[in-house]
Amino acid sequence: VPGDVVLNLSTLENLTIKLGGGLRQELDTISVTKAGKMRFSKPNKFWVESSQKRYVPCAEDHVLGIVVDSKADNFLVDIKGPVLAFLPVLAFEGGTRRNIPKFEVGTLIYVRVVKANPGMNPELACTDASGKAAEFGPLKDGYMFECSTGLSRMLLSSPPCPVLEALGKKYSEIAVGLNGRVWVNAVAPSTVIIVANVIMNSESLSAVQQKIMVEKLIQRF
Repeated sequence: VPGDVVLNLSTLENLTIKLGGGLRQELDTISVTKAGKMRFSKPNKFWVESSQKRYVPCAEDHVLGIVVDSKADNFLVDIKGPVLAFLPVLAFEGGTRRNIPKFEVGTLIYVRVVKANPGMNPELACTDASGKAAEFGPLKDGYMFECSTGLSRMLLSSPPCPVLEALGKKYSEIAVGLNGRVWVNAVAPSTVIIVANVIMNSESLSAVQQKIMVEKLIQRF
């Protein structure tokens, strides 16, 4: 809960850690800023996971954004945060002034949060940390729906979520943003609807229940 001290940096030797949402550093202590479950991912990232509609941007998060405006030097993007984020026109693999991408208002893009400081608009990029495009960029066609941030993190958890692992490999393309947005694309519109409904219904199910639901779905296809 808020105020709990979960880590004491003075006891950690030669270890650099990354703080995600829900955690704050005060001198040598790491404390909690929101109620939820403490999570850890290798090699060194900690965060507090909770189910909420409003997304709080954190550096290195992968999110789904919607272009709402374009300026000379950047695109303004809605990532479901408190304020709009900006995507520099050069924040693309091999980006130069000669090959600036053109995005229409309403374009859905998969991006990485580069900077997220309190009181400032988050900065985005369509590249990974090494400058490669990787999986980032515009998402064409398909269907995007919104969910809680808790469901997003569950879908991206390790080991892989049974629902996402089965449906993504067999039936459709799926992109999940930590900001509570999911994009689904498949050959048939009916498949898109079924996959989206299954993902939404999985939030309150255990891993075993998810596997049972997926098995029943496979029998129907």
